[in-house]
Amino acid sequence: MALFLVVAFGLAWAFCLPLWLGDGLASPAFMICATALMFTPSLGVLAVWARTRTPFRQWARENGLTFGPDRRRTLLLMAAAWIGTPLVVALCLALSAALGLVSLDLGGLSLFRQGMEAAGVPVPAEASGLLIAQIVFAVVATPLLNALPVLGEELGWRGWLLPRLVAARGVLGGLLLSGVIWGVWHFPVTLLGYNYPALGPWAGPYFVVTCVLLGVVMGWLRLRTGSVWPAVVAHGALNGVTGTSLLLGDAAAPPNPAVIGVTGLVGWVVLALLGVALLKLYPVRPAEPATT
Repeated sequence: MALFLVVAFGLAWAFCLPLWLGDGLASPAFMICATALMFTPSLGVLAVWARTRTPFRQWARENGLTFGPDRRRTLLLMAAAWIGTPLVVALCLALSAALGLVSLDLGGLSLFRQGMEAAGVPVPAEASGLLIAQIVFAVVATPLLNALPVLGEELGWRGWLLPRLVAARGVLGGLLLSGVIWGVWHFPVTLLGYNYPALGPWAGPYFVVTCVLLGVVMGWLRLRTGSVWPAVVAHGALNGVTGTSLLLGDAAAPPNPAVIGVTGLVGWVVLALLGVALLKLYPVRPAEPATT
């Protein structure tokens, strides 16, 4: 496990070093560094594989790259993750609005307009159709478009690491610890204020809590199916839909992602309840023991 962690964390910091030596999140290299960062967990897995030389089919099965022992269950949970993730994001935003924690501008779409104008994109007088198209695209297409970089993370965290932690610490202990590790791995960007700009470096530890709660749900998908693909779909959908949902906010009082939505305090409660419900209603066992 040490080799995996050294490679995943070491390369994460190495790839993001230009951000720390330059303009941080405003650096022109940010997207390149952030994309490279996502592949470092898989590079850690490949480093371990290069040392152990496990036969490919066995390696792929142990790391969740197959559809697991029950292909039908895996495909059903992939579909559930595809549809359910946007629903959870929408629920968190709706609860945030109902609690008065965010002001939505569904009529004027001022925040959406502001973002488009800042990007130099012409916005028609009636912008609702454009926003609806963007939301539909995010829901339908982003799990596919995000699949490769997200697999770069999921092969490491849910595919390789989680089964080993669960085998050593039990289901709950493994899920929680894997979420902590996943959250700390994000530090090269979150300590710069990524995800929660208003928090500055405190965004790092704050996001660890989010990762723990998300990791329970995504880890449940991995353990329930023996496959990493449902977690890949959920992760890809989350990355695609979360930011889009915030465009419904009011430019005069922009949403605070540390409080509202799936990544904020409201989301923490929703994700915690969802994780408890999944573990209680549909218990999981440790994934197939790995030989590496």
